[in-house]
Amino acid sequence: MGGFERNGRSAVHWSVVGDARAPDGGILAWAREHARVLFAHDLDFGAVLASSGAVPPSVIPLRANDVTRQAAGAVMLEALTSFGGELERGALVTVDEDGGRVRVLPLRGA
Repeated sequence: MGGFERNGRSAVHWSVVGDARAPDGGILAWAREHARVLFAHDLDFGAVLASSGAVPPSVIPLRANDVTRQAAGAVMLEALTSFGGELERGALVTVDEDGGRVRVLPLRGA
């Protein structure tokens, strides 16, 4: 799995740029340094982001059963389109097949 581009947006799988055993904090640091939005099926990233008190990077945890590239790609592209402004400023956007919920960073009381 490598990188891909669709609708003017590019994505890269973590395995292309980092160690699969990297801690969540290390992955968040990479996303921050490279001005990337982090997509994850791992819901722990929201907790790590909340405990860090950080603003960037924005994180989008996907809460879905079907996380294939095709199914998840459509949901993620919709999230990027719908919540682009919030993601630019820093947000935790939780998405599923029914829509999304936004929490602006830094997270307080999460």
